[in-house]
Amino acid sequence: MANLNLTRRSFVQLAAATVAAVGVIATSESAALAQLPAVEGKANGDVKVVRSCCRACGKNECGVYVTVKDGRAIKIEGDADTAFHSMGNCCAKSQSSLQAAYHPDRLYHPMKRTNPKGESDPGWVRITWDEAYSTIAEKFWELKNKFGGESMFFMGGTSRIWTQHAYAAWPQLVDSPNALTAWQICKGPRHYMGELQSEFAYSWMATTDRPRVFVPWGTATEISNYDESCRTTVDLVNTADTYINVDPRMTNLNHEADIHMFLKPGTDGALALSWANVIIENDLYDSLFVKRWTDAPFLVVEGMDPSGGVPIWHKIGWTEGKPMANTLLKECDLKEDGSPMRYMVWDELAGTDDAHPLHSNDPSGHLTYFDAETGLWEGEADEVWDQFYENPQPNLPKLTVPGRVAVPTPFNPEIDPALYGEFEVELASGKKCKMAPVWQHWAERCAQFEPKKAAEITGIAAENIEHAAKVWATRIDPSTGYGNGGLQYGLAPEHACNAIQNNRIFDILVGMTGNWDTPAGNRGPTAGLFLGLDDAQPTIASGHAPEDGDMSYFHDKILGCEKMPMLSWWQQWADANTVAEAALTGDPYPVRGGLCEASGFMNQGNSIKYWEALNSLDFFVVQDLWKTPTAGAADILLPVYHWLEVDCPRLSQGSTGAQGATCRAIEPPADCRFDVQIVVDVYKAMGIPFADTPEEWGLPAGVQWPTYEQLFDRVLLPMGMNWKDYRDAFQEHGWWDCREIAPETWGTYRRYETGMCSSEDIVGTTPAGNPMRGMSTPTRKMEIWSTVIETYMPGADMELPNWKPAPETELAQPGISKEWPFLMTTGRRIPVYFHSEHRQLPWCRELWPAPRCEINPADAAELGIEQGDWVWIESPRAKVRQVADLYYGIEQGVINCEHQWWFPELDQADKGYALSTINCLVEGTNQDPLCGASNLRAYNVKVYKATPENSPFGNPCPCGEDGTEIIHDASDPRLKAWLPDYSKREEA
Repeated sequence: MANLNLTRRSFVQLAAATVAAVGVIATSESAALAQLPAVEGKANGDVKVVRSCCRACGKNECGVYVTVKDGRAIKIEGDADTAFHSMGNCCAKSQSSLQAAYHPDRLYHPMKRTNPKGESDPGWVRITWDEAYSTIAEKFWELKNKFGGESMFFMGGTSRIWTQHAYAAWPQLVDSPNALTAWQICKGPRHYMGELQSEFAYSWMATTDRPRVFVPWGTATEISNYDESCRTTVDLVNTADTYINVDPRMTNLNHEADIHMFLKPGTDGALALSWANVIIENDLYDSLFVKRWTDAPFLVVEGMDPSGGVPIWHKIGWTEGKPMANTLLKECDLKEDGSPMRYMVWDELAGTDDAHPLHSNDPSGHLTYFDAETGLWEGEADEVWDQFYENPQPNLPKLTVPGRVAVPTPFNPEIDPALYGEFEVELASGKKCKMAPVWQHWAERCAQFEPKKAAEITGIAAENIEHAAKVWATRIDPSTGYGNGGLQYGLAPEHACNAIQNNRIFDILVGMTGNWDTPAGNRGPTAGLFLGLDDAQPTIASGHAPEDGDMSYFHDKILGCEKMPMLSWWQQWADANTVAEAALTGDPYPVRGGLCEASGFMNQGNSIKYWEALNSLDFFVVQDLWKTPTAGAADILLPVYHWLEVDCPRLSQGSTGAQGATCRAIEPPADCRFDVQIVVDVYKAMGIPFADTPEEWGLPAGVQWPTYEQLFDRVLLPMGMNWKDYRDAFQEHGWWDCREIAPETWGTYRRYETGMCSSEDIVGTTPAGNPMRGMSTPTRKMEIWSTVIETYMPGADMELPNWKPAPETELAQPGISKEWPFLMTTGRRIPVYFHSEHRQLPWCRELWPAPRCEINPADAAELGIEQGDWVWIESPRAKVRQVADLYYGIEQGVINCEHQWWFPELDQADKGYALSTINCLVEGTNQDPLCGASNLRAYNVKVYKATPENSPFGNPCPCGEDGTEIIHDASDPRLKAWLPDYSKREEA
């Protein structure tokens, strides 16, 4: 395929030429074709091949070809021709999509409940879409009028395609602040951290740049993840000079690691702080970045009342939040007419200067400032930085372009902001105070976790901690001007009550070592040519706002903000645990209804509590492919499209830099609908425009309830294209490298130097970016000292990142191991599953028929447990059963359990979730104090063998309510009943 050097104009010209070429072979508006060689010797007359983007795991956007014969998909294979980001990968989950699309148990029609909630059989009966929509509209209006829009919550998950309207479009419909999303415990905390500390979602590592030192931390991307997976990750291991893996257990790939750090589950933050200590003590940090682009030299004043007065802006609706209040020294603290946006630093280069109003008579230096309002240091000229060099990174994959790296900006006029020292200052009030740079406070915090101390916490030898930190931070090739690569950190650090602080430490580590928005560093979400450079999620939000334009209800009504005040600032989710409490108790206000798109109640906290909460609702809607446990609590079920049936423009979610599309390969069943269209249809049923001002929102005049094609046209407006033309261009060209087609926003590294770091969602604006250089924080710096946290949680001692042990562990509760001897981790990726999905797909289930509990053979022998035995895992809340998997790759005293298991084969509403779902054991109120992420792993439990005497039905194997055993063996004949049923689908 041609590697085209595309501008926006040439992209449109290419599209025009492509439409003419592709139009010859296209057979319908809804099925885009690729002119490829005949497949397996078949004539092109009855076989077509569609280039698309796989969504079987909802994460990596692997490029695929789908072969369709006589209207049926018969094969899925990787696109090795143009999908540089996935390199032709096509995993078992992707290939088994053939079984999902034609599954006999798939939902094909809207359904309604006829039996009371709580009964094993919901009594589903088929209804029409008109009845479904009118019922939803009636019930939503009823709840809003009686209790207010806040009485409804909206759940969103992942996979398929855009099942994420719970993040905005659904809450906007009824003016509810309560989005209950998997994001709260899945990558959301790091995005929250980025918005708080540096830049939204700049946590992704640019793996296609091939880091010289590859550091996956608490993740196994060789199986599945956003930031590349499978073949791409294996290539990283093979091309890296050094492979350092941080994980409590051995995985299929990390046994190849040059350095493996077996840390105790939940101690990630302590280890990361120890790395920071080693880097600081050995002067391995990037001094210019630290001084110029972080708030490290800003001065913390001891004993000063927090000052500021400048409002902090909320993300949703850009509403004004609390006035900033922090103890960083500002010009307004020194004189009455001083600016609250000018942050003071101590310049060590200059001596006395009586003519300057801020200069002292101290020969060691004087005060100067950075002005966050202008983005300039004192005396600095306002100019666009235009010095670049080509990305020198070795081992770049085929089909990629290098991009350019901004040369670091020196201080001009030259200053040297102090990072250490104690200084005295006289405030405007006449009060004299001591002050010291943020960096000194940070260094002191890191010193509390020096390697010997961290060794006691993490279980890793001090010399190994020090060695790993030095290997990662010592530049292999200093001539590049940046570090060896970023950190590819996973979900594990987010689930032990330190989510935000752990992620803050990672972000600072990346920044201080010169790996922030640099080649192979942590860059942020791919920026392409779509509307909104942060991601290709074109229908998450609607164009509808409250009639009075007042978005303030998000501030004080979002559930969980009383316990976690920072949620009022973040506003992207309501706390799931508080939503469940409000549904069960009516406190702080009643929650009586909701809707769920492709999500499971099992993912957020204690599953038993959430199941009870869902069943307590007056009205609940679920849209999905299957009758899941969540569906078992619904009043209305809505059938949706599978990814093989979907059209949608697509950007890679991580830092891959790929732009492409998901393209419909097969026609959807007649009675199923696209999630995107469903949300618009419900708006229409309620008489609420999806777009209040269509033309201003990028839609044709008068179109208040657009089709999903029109929404995609809107997304492509900046490119001057419509969806059909774009789809056809993608079929011809394949995936585009955004370094090439978006050179200013993605093809440029160190975008904080150029003013293109973050973006604005403005139709037709090019380029979109920051109005000035720097980052999108109140100080325009990476905030090691967080002004937002200090404003919203004064006195909480959280301004600097810290680490505390998870509540139900030996480190927090000495002696807990006597009754609960095993420290449990969970949540690992399974090659054939994605979280709770695919349990009913024969190819997947026969490979992994039952949930497993990894336990060290020495521990198992002591407990009388053998390979394949069913074992009980118990906490003070509940107990569940999983199969013992004896594994030397897990440390003694630690077990690894699997999450979110349910059993589609059981004919009961809850699908047996409580038999094996590990989240039944969770203590739901142990949460991260800033974002509410639950303590899903790193807590102590007990393990013992399941026997006929201690098991229901006298059977160690989990059974349904009627005694039916779950499928736990690949030879189970029930797997054959799940094989594709083409006639059922085609008759639907």
